[in-house]
Amino acid sequence: PQSLWFVKLPIGPTARFKFTSLILPKRIKNHGRPTGHRPELILNNFSTRLGHRLGRMLACLWPHDPQFRGRQVVTMHNQRDFIFFRHHRYVFEQNDKSGDVKARLQELGPRFTLKLKSLQLGTFDTTNGEYEWKHKPELDTSRRRFHI
Repeated sequence: PQSLWFVKLPIGPTARFKFTSLILPKRIKNHGRPTGHRPELILNNFSTRLGHRLGRMLACLWPHDPQFRGRQVVTMHNQRDFIFFRHHRYVFEQNDKSGDVKARLQELGPRFTLKLKSLQLGTFDTTNGEYEWKHKPELDTSRRRFHI
């Protein structure tokens, strides 16, 4: 399924995304169950000026005081202007024979992909709104040039 997704903060900016590749937790093999703890947030590869702005905006969707005791992590990874969302938990396992502790990640879900379509200053306004960035086909001139 494919749809549009909006992120609006009280006084803006407003981002419009294309939302694709949704996989719900029940369809993820060996998925875990999330707890009520606030997750740690990892933003990866938001390196341009637009990427920094978008990263700060996405970070505002979660509280800034994670509860590390819950061992939950939300990762937003930018690769080729696609933002991959993942929700994991750290799982620590101790080997009975050697006593070594190994850490692994267990996916909690959901899993989806976002593609930025526009970033508008202020709140959403289709007639008088000022766009900070808007995707246009002529921006896709090179496979090596990315905006986020």
